[in-house]
Amino acid sequence: MASTNGRRVTLKDVAEKVGVTPAAVSMALLDNGRISAEKKIAIRQAATELGYVGSSAARALRNQKTNTIALIVPLTATHVFGHSYFTHVLQGVTEACNRRDVQTLLATNADEAHGLAAYERVLRGNMVDGAVVTSAAITDSTVQRLSQGGVPVVLIGNFPYLDEPVTVGIDDRAASALATRHLLEVHGRKRLIHVAGPRDHQTGLDRSLGFADAVREAGVDEGSLIVESDLTEQGGATVIDELGSRLADYDGMVFANDDMAFGAITALTRLGIGVPTEMSVVGFDDFGLARVVSPGISTVRVPVEEMARDATERLLQIVDGVPGWTRRDFDVQFIARESCGCSATETPREL
Repeated sequence: MASTNGRRVTLKDVAEKVGVTPAAVSMALLDNGRISAEKKIAIRQAATELGYVGSSAARALRNQKTNTIALIVPLTATHVFGHSYFTHVLQGVTEACNRRDVQTLLATNADEAHGLAAYERVLRGNMVDGAVVTSAAITDSTVQRLSQGGVPVVLIGNFPYLDEPVTVGIDDRAASALATRHLLEVHGRKRLIHVAGPRDHQTGLDRSLGFADAVREAGVDEGSLIVESDLTEQGGATVIDELGSRLADYDGMVFANDDMAFGAITALTRLGIGVPTEMSVVGFDDFGLARVVSPGISTVRVPVEEMARDATERLLQIVDGVPGWTRRDFDVQFIARESCGCSATETPREL
């Protein structure tokens, strides 16, 4: 950015001069249709007078790219590297980048108290040509701020609250319903528990809704229960401990991921509750854990690496000005193993 009186001119400086928000300045400079023509003229005039040059405009003036994209995960590094989901995402992103000789910058948060750190490095640093974002919360308004700031963004997941996002994802609601129906229809389970992930994320919310759809359609919703945990093995075990004697009222559990399912199976076994004889269990993701434990965990297989590759390839197209899709949905499979009562040789059911 240009400088005046010894400091850089910011979006906030322009906004204060015109009497609007920084977001409105960003949208006006990007010719967003939500800003009136009259307001755009005033904002652009103020930007010129102050000597403001946006990061994307400055890059265009230099006629060069950074040949770097960011993978933004607005969570702590401890959380990121403690979950296999992010390993698969990183693998898919780096594979696509390597094909184009593009570098990958991983942006996470320093700690739970600094929720914007992952974004701020990208917004302030002018270090990347674009960003792939995953695991953003429903309440995370910074995703929209990022794209309004001139940074091309592709999102992994479902973000129905954003205007025209470019996204890759699966139908989490339908997939969760598929897994739940398997317990209801194949194994005749009638009293089910869903252990959801955090429902301030669209994935956690949609998987809960899918479970609710299935038990309602089967007419067993009054005997079902939804609880929430933190997507870790310990989270699954803690749910079992907290339910205690109430577990006797249920015969099946649907988990929002395999880590929780594994933790729960361990805790159920410790309590002498047989899996699947007394309690059928299904998970979600199939990132590896479900295949190597005993009993093998029946689960929904999600093609995360493929999703991350496609997200990155689409981002690089956007950076190059190539038109293309704005939404890509991936199929999932229900993989039946021993934890629900099936054999390990069952044929996968596709959604």
